[in-house]
Amino acid sequence: MVFKGLTEMNQTSQPRIYVERTLALIKPDAIHKAEEIEDIILKSGFIILQRKLQLSPEQCSDFYADQYGKLFFPSLTAFMSSGPIVALTLARDNAIAHWKSIIGPVNSIKAKETHPECLRAKYGTSDLKNALHGSDSSHAAEREIKFMFPNSVIEPLPSKEATKEYLSRYVNPTLLCGLTELCKNKPHNPCIWLADWLIKNSPNKPLICEGPIVEEAE
Repeated sequence: MVFKGLTEMNQTSQPRIYVERTLALIKPDAIHKAEEIEDIILKSGFIILQRKLQLSPEQCSDFYADQYGKLFFPSLTAFMSSGPIVALTLARDNAIAHWKSIIGPVNSIKAKETHPECLRAKYGTSDLKNALHGSDSSHAAEREIKFMFPNSVIEPLPSKEATKEYLSRYVNPTLLCGLTELCKNKPHNPCIWLADWLIKNSPNKPLICEGPIVEEAE
């Protein structure tokens, strides 16, 4: 497995926080364009965790289990196991929706008419041989990433309500006190002053007890 995109991230003037991941697959029909596609992905602001492999028909059946029973299922598993693929975990803000917008509609023939600039229009040739895959949802992304990268750890994102509650309970009270003191003191460098104040007054800072430690007798 190979990480790509770290250099690009370090060279940016503003640090970026990547909060979402999605799975991308470069399918057998587009494997010869993998380097070109990965370059487009990096220029779109993603960080890449890459793995090249070839799936067996059984593994393809497991991966596309949600499509089982549909008429195209045998053709899909046969096509996806016909040659090597490149599995990519893509990370950036709003990764799932952004990647889906880049690859375009599932049917490459229709994509050439409606979204000629998308990757499926450029590299795909049919509904089945559409060059690329992208996760449909956060739930699908989690399952698919674990399938292709069994050792990966995906931490669940907190809900909007849970985030608000955490900020209200653990962050806002201390920050409000710090901003109040900042207004009173009016320091020359307010950012550094506030940072120092927050470090000194953090409610999560370990307490240091003065005096000797007395061990309780068992």
